[in-house]
Amino acid sequence: MSRTTAETEPNEPASDQPPPGDDHAFFGQPRGLLTLSGLEVWERFSFLGMQAILVLYFADTVAHGGLGMSAGTAASVSAAYGTLVYLVSVGGGWLADRILGSYRAVLYGGVLIACGHYAMAVPTATMTWVGLGLISAGTGLVKPNVATMVGKLYRTDDERRDAGFALYYMGINIGAFAGPLITGWLGDHKGWHWGFSAAAIGMTFGLVQYVAGRRHLAGRKHAAEYALPPEGMRRAVRLMIAGAIAVAVLAVVLVWAGRLTMDRFVDVLTVISVIAPVVYFAVMFRSPRVTAEERGRLKPYVVLFLASVVFNFILFQAYSTMILLASTNARTEILGFHFPAGWYASALGAFEVALAPVVAGLWARMGPRQPHASNKIAFGVILGGLSFLLMVIPTSGHSGDTYKMAAWWIVGSYLLLGLGDILLETSGMSATTKLAPKAFSSQTMSLWFLSLALANGIQAQTVKLYGEVSNPVYFGVNGAIAVAIGLVVVALAPWLRRTMHPVH
Repeated sequence: MSRTTAETEPNEPASDQPPPGDDHAFFGQPRGLLTLSGLEVWERFSFLGMQAILVLYFADTVAHGGLGMSAGTAASVSAAYGTLVYLVSVGGGWLADRILGSYRAVLYGGVLIACGHYAMAVPTATMTWVGLGLISAGTGLVKPNVATMVGKLYRTDDERRDAGFALYYMGINIGAFAGPLITGWLGDHKGWHWGFSAAAIGMTFGLVQYVAGRRHLAGRKHAAEYALPPEGMRRAVRLMIAGAIAVAVLAVVLVWAGRLTMDRFVDVLTVISVIAPVVYFAVMFRSPRVTAEERGRLKPYVVLFLASVVFNFILFQAYSTMILLASTNARTEILGFHFPAGWYASALGAFEVALAPVVAGLWARMGPRQPHASNKIAFGVILGGLSFLLMVIPTSGHSGDTYKMAAWWIVGSYLLLGLGDILLETSGMSATTKLAPKAFSSQTMSLWFLSLALANGIQAQTVKLYGEVSNPVYFGVNGAIAVAIGLVVVALAPWLRRTMHPVH
Protein backbone atom coordinates (compact mmCIF):
# COMPACT_ATOMS: atom_id res chain seq x y z
CA MET A 1 0.00 0.00 0.00
CA SER A 2 1.49 3.35 -0.99
CA ARG A 3 1.83 6.20 1.48
CA THR A 4 2.54 9.89 1.26
CA THR A 5 5.77 11.18 2.76
CA ALA A 6 3.83 12.56 5.73
CA GLU A 7 2.65 9.12 6.73
CA THR A 8 4.78 6.69 8.70
CA GLU A 9 4.66 3.13 9.81
CA PRO A 10 3.24 2.49 13.27
CA ASN A 11 5.58 3.07 16.19
CA GLU A 12 8.36 4.60 14.09
CA PRO A 13 9.61 8.19 14.14
CA ALA A 14 8.47 10.55 11.43
CA SER A 15 10.32 9.47 8.33
CA ASP A 16 11.66 12.93 7.58
CA GLN A 17 12.64 13.91 11.14
CA PRO A 18 15.56 12.88 13.38
CA PRO A 19 14.59 10.49 16.18
CA PRO A 20 13.89 11.95 19.60
CA GLY A 21 16.90 12.99 21.64
CA ASP A 22 16.22 10.26 24.23
CA ASP A 23 16.99 7.50 21.68
CA HIS A 24 20.21 6.06 23.16
CA ALA A 25 19.65 2.39 22.27
CA PHE A 26 23.01 1.80 20.49
CA PHE A 27 25.95 2.71 22.78
CA GLY A 28 24.17 5.95 23.61
CA GLN A 29 23.40 6.59 19.93
CA PRO A 30 20.15 6.36 17.90
CA ARG A 31 19.11 2.85 16.91
CA GLY A 32 19.30 3.83 13.25
CA LEU A 33 23.09 4.10 13.59
CA LEU A 34 23.24 0.34 14.20
CA THR A 35 21.32 -0.25 10.96
CA LEU A 36 23.53 2.04 8.87
CA SER A 37 26.79 0.94 10.49
CA GLY A 38 25.78 -2.68 9.94
CA LEU A 39 25.13 -1.98 6.28
CA GLU A 40 28.56 -0.33 5.93
CA VAL A 41 30.31 -3.24 7.66
CA TRP A 42 28.93 -5.65 5.08
CA GLU A 43 29.29 -3.27 2.13
CA ARG A 44 32.99 -2.72 2.94
CA PHE A 45 33.34 -6.46 3.67
CA SER A 46 32.11 -7.26 0.17
CA PHE A 47 33.77 -4.36 -1.68
CA LEU A 48 37.24 -4.54 -0.12
CA GLY A 49 37.09 -8.31 0.27
CA MET A 50 36.63 -8.51 -3.48
CA GLN A 51 39.28 -5.82 -4.08
CA ALA A 52 41.84 -7.82 -2.10
CA ILE A 53 41.68 -10.73 -4.53
CA LEU A 54 40.57 -8.99 -7.73
CA VAL A 55 44.06 -8.07 -8.95
CA LEU A 56 45.32 -11.59 -8.05
CA TYR A 57 42.45 -13.08 -10.06
CA PHE A 58 43.30 -10.88 -13.03
CA ALA A 59 46.99 -11.83 -12.87
CA ASP A 60 46.57 -15.56 -12.23
CA THR A 61 46.93 -17.97 -15.12
CA VAL A 62 43.88 -19.17 -17.02
CA ALA A 63 44.76 -22.73 -16.02
CA HIS A 64 44.40 -21.76 -12.36
CA GLY A 65 41.09 -19.95 -12.90
CA GLY A 66 42.45 -16.44 -13.49
CA LEU A 67 42.35 -14.16 -16.53
CA GLY A 68 46.06 -14.42 -17.40
CA MET A 69 46.87 -10.69 -17.44
CA SER A 70 50.36 -9.32 -16.88
CA ALA A 71 50.96 -7.76 -13.47
CA GLY A 72 50.90 -4.20 -14.86
CA THR A 73 47.72 -4.77 -16.86
CA ALA A 74 45.99 -6.44 -13.91
CA ALA A 75 46.79 -3.48 -11.66
CA SER A 76 45.71 -1.02 -14.37
CA VAL A 77 42.33 -2.67 -14.93
CA SER A 78 41.75 -2.88 -11.17
CA ALA A 79 42.49 0.87 -10.88
CA ALA A 80 40.16 1.62 -13.81
CA TYR A 81 37.39 -0.20 -11.96
CA GLY A 82 38.00 2.08 -8.96
CA THR A 83 37.90 5.11 -11.26
CA LEU A 84 34.52 4.05 -12.58
CA VAL A 85 33.14 3.49 -9.06
CA TYR A 86 33.97 7.02 -7.91
CA LEU A 87 32.88 8.69 -11.14
CA VAL A 88 29.49 7.00 -10.85
CA SER A 89 29.32 8.08 -7.18
CA VAL A 90 29.22 11.71 -8.32
CA GLY A 91 25.86 11.03 -9.97
CA GLY A 92 24.61 8.83 -7.12
CA GLY A 93 24.09 11.79 -4.80
CA TRP A 94 22.14 13.67 -7.47
CA LEU A 95 19.87 10.69 -8.12
CA ALA A 96 19.07 10.42 -4.41
CA ASP A 97 18.40 14.18 -4.06
CA ARG A 98 16.29 14.53 -7.18
CA ILE A 99 14.65 11.21 -8.01
CA LEU A 100 15.01 8.24 -5.64
CA GLY A 101 15.46 9.58 -2.12
CA SER A 102 18.33 8.40 0.11
CA TYR A 103 16.65 5.24 1.46
CA ARG A 104 15.69 3.86 -1.93
CA ALA A 105 19.01 4.89 -3.52
CA VAL A 106 20.91 2.89 -0.91
CA LEU A 107 18.50 -0.05 -1.16
CA TYR A 108 18.65 -0.24 -4.96
CA GLY A 109 22.41 0.26 -4.89
CA GLY A 110 22.83 -2.57 -2.41
CA VAL A 111 20.75 -4.87 -4.59
CA LEU A 112 22.94 -4.03 -7.61
CA ILE A 113 26.11 -4.69 -5.59
CA ALA A 114 24.83 -8.06 -4.39
CA CYS A 115 23.79 -9.03 -7.93
CA GLY A 116 27.22 -7.98 -9.18
CA HIS A 117 29.03 -10.17 -6.68
CA TYR A 118 26.75 -13.11 -7.46
CA ALA A 119 27.52 -12.58 -11.16
CA MET A 120 31.26 -12.65 -10.40
CA ALA A 121 30.75 -15.95 -8.58
CA VAL A 122 30.00 -17.50 -11.98
CA PRO A 123 33.35 -18.74 -13.36
CA THR A 124 33.34 -17.02 -16.75
CA ALA A 125 35.15 -13.88 -17.92
CA THR A 126 31.94 -12.39 -19.32
CA MET A 127 30.15 -12.61 -15.98
CA THR A 128 33.17 -11.01 -14.30
CA TRP A 129 32.78 -7.87 -16.44
CA VAL A 130 28.99 -7.87 -15.97
CA GLY A 131 29.49 -8.17 -12.23
CA LEU A 132 32.02 -5.34 -12.06
CA GLY A 133 29.62 -3.11 -13.99
CA LEU A 134 26.76 -3.85 -11.59
CA ILE A 135 28.99 -3.30 -8.54
CA SER A 136 30.20 0.03 -9.94
CA ALA A 137 26.63 1.25 -10.45
CA GLY A 138 25.49 -0.02 -7.05
CA THR A 139 28.42 1.44 -5.12
CA GLY A 140 27.80 4.74 -6.88
CA LEU A 141 24.34 4.79 -5.30
CA VAL A 142 25.34 3.54 -1.85
CA LYS A 143 28.58 5.37 -1.15
CA PRO A 144 27.45 9.03 -1.30
CA ASN A 145 24.15 8.47 0.49
CA VAL A 146 24.76 6.31 3.57
CA ALA A 147 26.82 9.01 5.30
CA THR A 148 24.06 11.52 4.51
CA MET A 149 21.55 9.24 6.22
CA VAL A 150 23.80 9.01 9.29
CA GLY A 151 23.78 12.81 9.52
CA LYS A 152 19.97 12.81 9.45
CA LEU A 153 19.87 10.73 12.63
CA TYR A 154 20.92 13.77 14.65
CA ARG A 155 19.53 17.22 15.20
CA THR A 156 21.89 20.08 14.47
CA ASP A 157 22.61 20.75 18.14
CA ASP A 158 23.00 17.07 19.12
CA GLU A 159 26.39 16.68 20.83
CA ARG A 160 26.44 12.96 20.02
CA ARG A 161 26.98 13.60 16.30
CA ASP A 162 30.80 13.38 16.24
CA ALA A 163 30.84 10.26 18.41
CA GLY A 164 28.19 8.71 16.17
CA PHE A 165 30.27 9.27 13.07
CA ALA A 166 33.28 7.79 14.88
CA LEU A 167 31.29 4.58 15.51
CA TYR A 168 30.10 4.61 11.90
CA TYR A 169 33.63 4.86 10.51
CA MET A 170 34.81 2.15 12.89
CA GLY A 171 32.19 -0.08 11.29
CA ILE A 172 33.65 0.71 7.87
CA ASN A 173 37.11 -0.35 9.03
CA ILE A 174 35.80 -3.52 10.67
CA GLY A 175 34.41 -4.53 7.29
CA ALA A 176 37.70 -3.57 5.62
CA PHE A 177 39.54 -5.83 8.07
CA ALA A 178 37.21 -8.85 7.93
CA GLY A 179 36.49 -8.93 4.18
CA PRO A 180 39.99 -9.82 2.91
CA LEU A 181 40.37 -12.49 5.62
CA ILE A 182 37.39 -14.47 4.31
CA THR A 183 37.71 -13.83 0.58
CA GLY A 184 41.50 -14.20 0.68
CA TRP A 185 41.31 -17.63 2.32
CA LEU A 186 38.58 -18.85 -0.06
CA GLY A 187 40.38 -17.48 -3.11
CA ASP A 188 43.62 -19.16 -2.10
CA HIS A 189 42.19 -22.52 -0.99
CA LYS A 190 38.98 -22.99 -2.99
CA GLY A 191 39.17 -20.69 -6.01
CA TRP A 192 38.71 -17.01 -6.85
CA HIS A 193 34.99 -17.31 -7.55
CA TRP A 194 34.42 -18.80 -4.10
CA GLY A 195 35.89 -15.58 -2.71
CA PHE A 196 33.53 -13.53 -4.86
CA SER A 197 30.65 -15.67 -3.54
CA ALA A 198 31.56 -14.73 0.04
CA ALA A 199 31.42 -11.06 -0.94
CA ALA A 200 27.94 -11.65 -2.40
CA ILE A 201 26.68 -13.33 0.77
CA GLY A 202 28.13 -10.53 2.90
CA MET A 203 26.30 -7.85 0.92
CA THR A 204 23.10 -9.87 1.17
CA PHE A 205 23.40 -9.89 4.97
CA GLY A 206 23.89 -6.13 4.88
CA LEU A 207 20.73 -5.63 2.83
CA VAL A 208 18.62 -7.86 5.07
CA GLN A 209 19.52 -5.97 8.23
CA TYR A 210 19.13 -2.61 6.41
CA VAL A 211 15.56 -3.40 5.42
CA ALA A 212 14.80 -4.96 8.83
CA GLY A 213 15.94 -1.80 10.63
CA ARG A 214 14.43 0.72 8.22
CA ARG A 215 11.86 2.03 10.69
CA HIS A 216 14.66 3.50 12.80
CA LEU A 217 16.05 5.58 9.92
CA ALA A 218 15.30 9.29 9.91
CA GLY A 219 14.98 10.91 6.52
CA ARG A 220 13.46 7.76 5.02
CA LYS A 221 11.09 9.19 2.46
CA HIS A 222 9.56 7.62 -0.58
CA ALA A 223 10.12 10.92 -2.36
CA ALA A 224 13.46 12.60 -3.00
CA GLU A 225 14.29 15.51 -0.71
CA TYR A 226 14.67 17.95 -3.60
CA ALA A 227 12.55 16.06 -6.11
CA LEU A 228 12.25 17.23 -9.68
CA PRO A 229 8.75 18.22 -10.82
CA PRO A 230 6.83 15.24 -12.28
CA GLU A 231 7.40 16.19 -15.91
CA GLY A 232 11.07 16.96 -15.28
CA MET A 233 11.49 13.64 -13.49
CA ARG A 234 9.90 11.69 -16.34
CA ARG A 235 12.12 13.48 -18.85
CA ALA A 236 15.25 12.80 -16.74
CA VAL A 237 14.40 9.10 -16.42
CA ARG A 238 13.78 8.80 -20.16
CA LEU A 239 17.09 10.52 -20.94
CA MET A 240 19.01 8.28 -18.52
CA ILE A 241 17.48 5.10 -19.94
CA ALA A 242 18.07 6.22 -23.52
CA GLY A 243 21.63 7.27 -22.67
CA ALA A 244 22.41 3.94 -20.97
CA ILE A 245 21.06 1.99 -23.96
CA ALA A 246 22.98 4.16 -26.42
CA VAL A 247 26.26 3.75 -24.51
CA ALA A 248 25.74 -0.02 -24.23
CA VAL A 249 25.00 -0.39 -27.95
CA LEU A 250 27.94 1.81 -28.90
CA ALA A 251 30.27 -0.19 -26.64
CA VAL A 252 29.12 -3.50 -28.15
CA VAL A 253 29.59 -2.18 -31.68
CA LEU A 254 33.06 -0.81 -30.92
CA VAL A 255 34.13 -4.05 -29.23
CA TRP A 256 32.79 -6.09 -32.16
CA ALA A 257 34.67 -3.84 -34.59
CA GLY A 258 37.85 -4.17 -32.56
CA ARG A 259 37.98 -0.44 -31.80
CA LEU A 260 37.30 -0.63 -28.05
CA THR A 261 40.00 -2.63 -26.32
CA MET A 262 40.61 -2.93 -22.59
CA ASP A 263 43.58 -0.53 -22.81
CA ARG A 264 41.49 2.08 -24.62
CA PHE A 265 38.67 1.75 -22.12
CA VAL A 266 41.13 2.35 -19.29
CA ASP A 267 42.50 5.39 -21.14
CA VAL A 268 38.99 6.82 -21.64
CA LEU A 269 38.24 6.54 -17.92
CA THR A 270 41.51 8.26 -17.08
CA VAL A 271 40.72 11.15 -19.43
CA ILE A 272 37.25 11.54 -17.91
CA SER A 273 38.72 11.49 -14.39
CA VAL A 274 41.00 14.39 -15.36
CA ILE A 275 38.40 16.45 -17.22
CA ALA A 276 35.60 16.11 -14.63
CA PRO A 277 37.30 17.94 -11.72
CA VAL A 278 38.70 20.61 -14.07
CA VAL A 279 35.17 21.33 -15.32
CA TYR A 280 33.74 21.17 -11.79
CA PHE A 281 36.22 23.72 -10.42
CA ALA A 282 35.80 25.95 -13.48
CA VAL A 283 32.03 26.03 -12.92
CA MET A 284 32.46 26.94 -9.26
CA PHE A 285 35.05 29.66 -9.90
CA ARG A 286 32.89 31.26 -12.61
CA SER A 287 29.47 30.81 -11.01
CA PRO A 288 27.71 34.09 -10.17
CA ARG A 289 26.27 32.34 -7.10
CA VAL A 290 29.78 32.07 -5.60
CA THR A 291 30.84 35.15 -3.63
CA ALA A 292 34.30 36.68 -3.78
CA GLU A 293 35.03 35.43 -0.27
CA GLU A 294 34.00 31.88 -1.20
CA ARG A 295 36.07 32.07 -4.36
CA GLY A 296 39.06 32.99 -2.23
CA ARG A 297 38.55 29.86 -0.10
CA LEU A 298 38.39 27.70 -3.22
CA LYS A 299 42.03 28.45 -4.05
CA PRO A 300 43.46 26.70 -0.97
CA TYR A 301 40.98 23.88 -1.48
CA VAL A 302 42.51 23.17 -4.91
CA VAL A 303 45.82 22.54 -3.10
CA LEU A 304 44.17 20.18 -0.63
CA PHE A 305 42.26 18.46 -3.46
CA LEU A 306 45.55 17.71 -5.24
CA ALA A 307 47.11 16.51 -1.97
CA SER A 308 44.19 14.08 -1.62
CA VAL A 309 44.80 12.83 -5.16
CA VAL A 310 48.48 12.16 -4.43
CA PHE A 311 47.79 10.32 -1.17
CA ASN A 312 44.96 8.19 -2.55
CA PHE A 313 47.11 7.33 -5.57
CA ILE A 314 49.36 5.56 -3.04
CA LEU A 315 46.52 4.27 -0.83
CA PHE A 316 44.61 2.52 -3.60
CA GLN A 317 47.74 0.60 -4.58
CA ALA A 318 47.40 -1.24 -1.26
CA TYR A 319 44.91 -3.36 -3.22
CA SER A 320 46.88 -3.61 -6.48
CA THR A 321 50.68 -3.36 -6.74
CA MET A 322 51.26 -4.03 -3.03
CA ILE A 323 49.10 -7.17 -3.15
CA LEU A 324 50.91 -8.30 -6.32
CA LEU A 325 54.27 -7.71 -4.61
CA ALA A 326 53.12 -9.62 -1.54
CA SER A 327 51.93 -12.56 -3.66
CA THR A 328 55.27 -12.95 -5.47
CA ASN A 329 58.00 -11.59 -3.21
CA ALA A 330 56.79 -11.66 0.41
CA ARG A 331 56.67 -14.54 2.83
CA THR A 332 53.13 -15.53 3.70
CA GLU A 333 53.87 -16.66 7.22
CA ILE A 334 54.26 -14.96 10.58
CA LEU A 335 55.64 -16.91 13.56
CA GLY A 336 55.13 -20.15 11.66
CA PHE A 337 51.51 -19.41 10.70
CA HIS A 338 50.86 -19.50 6.95
CA PHE A 339 48.23 -17.23 5.36
CA PRO A 340 47.04 -16.16 1.88
CA ALA A 341 48.63 -13.09 0.26
CA GLY A 342 45.22 -11.40 0.21
CA TRP A 343 45.30 -11.25 4.01
CA TYR A 344 47.85 -8.44 3.85
CA ALA A 345 44.98 -6.13 2.81
CA SER A 346 43.33 -6.77 6.19
CA ALA A 347 46.28 -5.13 7.93
CA LEU A 348 45.20 -1.74 6.61
CA GLY A 349 41.72 -2.00 8.14
CA ALA A 350 43.14 -3.40 11.39
CA PHE A 351 45.55 -0.49 11.79
CA GLU A 352 42.82 2.05 11.10
CA VAL A 353 40.49 0.48 13.68
CA ALA A 354 43.30 0.52 16.25
CA LEU A 355 44.77 3.94 15.48
CA ALA A 356 41.65 6.05 14.86
CA PRO A 357 40.72 6.34 18.59
CA VAL A 358 44.36 7.08 19.45
CA VAL A 359 44.57 9.92 16.94
CA ALA A 360 41.17 11.30 17.99
CA GLY A 361 42.25 11.23 21.63
CA LEU A 362 45.51 12.98 20.78
CA TRP A 363 43.71 15.82 18.98
CA ALA A 364 41.25 16.16 21.87
CA ARG A 365 44.14 16.30 24.35
CA MET A 366 46.01 18.92 22.32
CA GLY A 367 42.89 21.04 21.85
CA PRO A 368 43.76 24.37 20.18
CA ARG A 369 47.44 23.34 20.01
CA GLN A 370 46.76 20.58 17.47
CA PRO A 371 48.12 21.02 13.93
CA HIS A 372 46.13 22.98 11.35
CA ALA A 373 43.96 20.89 9.01
CA SER A 374 46.31 21.58 6.09
CA ASN A 375 49.27 20.21 8.08
CA LYS A 376 47.33 17.07 9.02
CA ILE A 377 46.64 16.51 5.34
CA ALA A 378 50.29 17.18 4.46
CA PHE A 379 51.50 14.72 7.13
CA GLY A 380 49.11 12.13 5.70
CA VAL A 381 50.58 12.56 2.22
CA ILE A 382 54.13 12.30 3.60
CA LEU A 383 53.27 9.10 5.47
CA GLY A 384 51.78 7.67 2.28
CA GLY A 385 55.01 8.42 0.42
CA LEU A 386 57.10 6.91 3.22
CA SER A 387 55.04 3.70 3.02
CA PHE A 388 56.32 3.29 -0.56
CA LEU A 389 59.86 4.43 0.22
CA LEU A 390 60.00 1.75 2.92
CA MET A 391 59.52 -0.89 0.21
CA VAL A 392 62.74 0.20 -1.53
CA ILE A 393 64.78 -1.44 1.25
CA PRO A 394 63.54 -5.06 1.00
CA THR A 395 63.26 -4.97 -2.82
CA SER A 396 66.83 -3.73 -3.42
CA GLY A 397 70.08 -5.69 -3.85
CA HIS A 398 68.63 -8.87 -5.37
CA SER A 399 70.02 -10.48 -8.51
CA GLY A 400 66.65 -11.93 -9.54
CA ASP A 401 62.93 -11.81 -8.80
CA THR A 402 62.76 -14.97 -6.71
CA TYR A 403 63.61 -13.34 -3.36
CA LYS A 404 61.19 -13.39 -0.43
CA MET A 405 61.02 -10.49 2.02
CA ALA A 406 59.79 -10.80 5.59
CA ALA A 407 56.08 -10.18 6.12
CA TRP A 408 56.86 -7.29 8.49
CA TRP A 409 57.97 -5.07 5.59
CA ILE A 410 54.50 -5.17 4.01
CA VAL A 411 52.82 -4.83 7.40
CA GLY A 412 55.03 -1.85 8.28
CA SER A 413 54.17 -0.17 4.99
CA TYR A 414 50.45 -0.63 5.71
CA LEU A 415 50.95 0.80 9.20
CA LEU A 416 52.31 4.06 7.73
CA LEU A 417 49.57 4.07 5.11
CA GLY A 418 46.79 3.48 7.64
CA LEU A 419 47.99 6.30 9.89
CA GLY A 420 48.24 8.61 6.87
CA ASP A 421 44.71 7.69 5.84
CA ILE A 422 43.33 8.60 9.26
CA LEU A 423 45.08 11.99 9.20
CA LEU A 424 44.09 12.90 5.66
CA GLU A 425 40.61 11.51 5.17
CA THR A 426 39.03 12.98 8.32
CA SER A 427 40.62 16.42 7.87
CA GLY A 428 39.99 16.39 4.12
CA MET A 429 36.29 15.63 4.43
CA SER A 430 35.87 18.28 7.11
CA ALA A 431 37.72 20.89 5.02
CA THR A 432 35.61 20.00 1.98
CA THR A 433 32.34 20.69 3.79
CA LYS A 434 33.62 24.02 5.17
CA LEU A 435 35.40 25.39 2.09
CA ALA A 436 32.84 24.50 -0.58
CA PRO A 437 30.71 27.48 -1.72
CA LYS A 438 27.26 27.61 -0.13
CA ALA A 439 25.57 27.29 -3.52
CA PHE A 440 27.38 23.95 -3.98
CA SER A 441 27.10 22.70 -0.38
CA SER A 442 24.88 19.76 -1.32
CA GLN A 443 27.53 18.58 -3.79
CA THR A 444 30.53 18.54 -1.46
CA MET A 445 30.69 14.74 -1.52
CA SER A 446 30.94 14.92 -5.32
CA LEU A 447 34.07 17.05 -4.97
CA TRP A 448 35.66 14.48 -2.67
CA PHE A 449 34.74 11.57 -4.95
CA LEU A 450 36.29 13.37 -7.91
CA SER A 451 39.64 13.46 -6.07
CA LEU A 452 39.36 9.69 -5.52
CA ALA A 453 38.38 9.10 -9.16
CA LEU A 454 41.36 11.17 -10.37
CA ALA A 455 43.72 9.26 -8.05
CA ASN A 456 42.50 5.98 -9.53
CA GLY A 457 42.64 7.37 -13.07
CA ILE A 458 46.30 8.36 -12.67
CA GLN A 459 47.04 5.05 -10.98
CA ALA A 460 45.50 3.18 -13.93
CA GLN A 461 48.24 4.61 -16.16
CA THR A 462 51.17 4.56 -13.74
CA VAL A 463 50.78 0.95 -12.60
CA LYS A 464 51.35 -0.20 -16.18
CA LEU A 465 55.02 0.34 -15.34
CA TYR A 466 54.84 -2.19 -12.51
CA GLY A 467 56.83 -5.21 -13.64
CA GLU A 468 58.40 -3.19 -16.47
CA VAL A 469 60.79 -1.24 -14.21
CA SER A 470 62.53 -2.60 -11.13
CA ASN A 471 60.57 -2.64 -7.89
CA PRO A 472 62.98 -0.29 -6.06
CA VAL A 473 62.62 2.27 -8.87
CA TYR A 474 58.84 1.94 -9.02
CA PHE A 475 58.22 2.30 -5.29
CA GLY A 476 61.08 4.75 -4.77
CA VAL A 477 60.05 7.26 -7.44
CA ASN A 478 56.34 7.19 -6.56
CA GLY A 479 57.09 7.44 -2.84
CA ALA A 480 59.57 10.30 -3.30
CA ILE A 481 57.08 12.29 -5.38
CA ALA A 482 54.42 11.89 -2.67
CA VAL A 483 56.81 12.98 0.09
CA ALA A 484 57.92 15.99 -1.96
CA ILE A 485 54.32 17.11 -2.56
CA GLY A 486 53.54 16.67 1.13
CA LEU A 487 56.50 18.91 2.00
CA VAL A 488 55.24 21.52 -0.50
CA VAL A 489 51.88 21.57 1.32
CA VAL A 490 53.74 22.03 4.62
CA ALA A 491 55.66 24.95 3.08
CA LEU A 492 52.36 26.50 1.97
CA ALA A 493 50.95 26.23 5.52
CA PRO A 494 51.12 29.99 6.34
CA TRP A 495 49.16 30.89 3.20
CA LEU A 496 46.73 28.01 3.72
CA ARG A 497 46.02 29.00 7.34
CA ARG A 498 45.37 32.56 6.21
CA THR A 499 43.05 31.68 3.31
CA MET A 500 41.24 28.63 4.73
CA HIS A 501 39.27 30.48 7.43
CA PRO A 502 37.02 29.21 9.10
CA VAL A 503 38.93 25.89 8.92
CA HIS A 504 41.39 25.54 11.83
